[in-house]
Amino acid sequence: MPGRDVVDTVLGFARTLRHAGVGASPDRVSAMLSALGHLDVLDPAAVYWAGRLTLCAGPDDLDRYDVAFLAWFSGQRARIPRTAAQPEVRLAASAPLDAGTGEGDDDGDAPDLAAQASADEVLRHRDVAGLTDAERAHLRQLFALLVPASPMRPARRRRPAVHGAIHPGRTVRRALRDGGEVSRLLHRRARPRPRRVVLLIDVSGSMTPYADALLRFAHAAVRARPVSTEVFTIGTRLTRVTRELRLRDPDRALAAGGQAIPDWSGGTRLGEVLKAFLDRWGQRGTARGAVVVVCSDGWERGGTDLLAAQMARLRRLAHAVVWVNPHKGRSGYEPLTGGMQAALPSVDHFVAGHSMAAFEELSGVISRA
Repeated sequence: MPGRDVVDTVLGFARTLRHAGVGASPDRVSAMLSALGHLDVLDPAAVYWAGRLTLCAGPDDLDRYDVAFLAWFSGQRARIPRTAAQPEVRLAASAPLDAGTGEGDDDGDAPDLAAQASADEVLRHRDVAGLTDAERAHLRQLFALLVPASPMRPARRRRPAVHGAIHPGRTVRRALRDGGEVSRLLHRRARPRPRRVVLLIDVSGSMTPYADALLRFAHAAVRARPVSTEVFTIGTRLTRVTRELRLRDPDRALAAGGQAIPDWSGGTRLGEVLKAFLDRWGQRGTARGAVVVVCSDGWERGGTDLLAAQMARLRRLAHAVVWVNPHKGRSGYEPLTGGMQAALPSVDHFVAGHSMAAFEELSGVISRA
């Protein structure tokens, strides 16, 4: 069986696949580990085909698998041709791992599968404010694989289904077609529908180190659910950037959003901007019954009484309020600023937003809200 490092590498790769939309279930991961137990784990082609044959459930998974494989093991953004005999991938070279003993080989010629994967895992937990340009470029590739899940709500309209309550009308109509004899009971039930998600992203000067990552998360959320996701930036003004973030390419989307934001790296008037959002958008239905995510460090130049009143108003309208503060991920952080003290009584979930791992956690919080 593979060594511990190989197991951790495969588990991390499976997690990346699930974020990319490939249903890498535990039984499929176990099948890949069993296959690697009979293969050379230092051969990229062997690892590629072992995962492709075990983790992919159908043709729709192949393209996503190729992109995720290159992003996880080599940090590239390329696609492997389906006709290629083996993937063109160069892995980071270091002391290779033996599948049976977990010990390194002395020749140093074979690449180590765990080297790049370990670097990716470390990068997932790094604070985005302290990353180098190269690490930021790599993080953008990981954001491209992020598919935030949407919260669901019960629908009022019931649709035909195999199980559920009996549908009298369809059952009677079916019986009339069958000569008046009820030969089959037809059912219906309410199918869940996506709940609206509204993201309010602080683009003031104090949030500049995190604004790019937060907007990339918002872009991934819009691309996953373009109809039920709304994005606004807050600072000294309220700006709707949903249309700009619907562009497929994230760099073009962020560039278009940057041109539309007039108060980038400006001041912060959270209470006034939140009131403007509720007056113009929230009260009309955008925030009603939605999961509202406020991404801000809580620095408020205006009065905190107005912010507290507007947060209480938002809490009455929304299904759930999530506050994302990048500083919460730091050791010893306490929400002592006036803005955070005013907002927290109306917040359902208070989470960090400083790293890729924190954004994955945020996605789970939103989907469960």
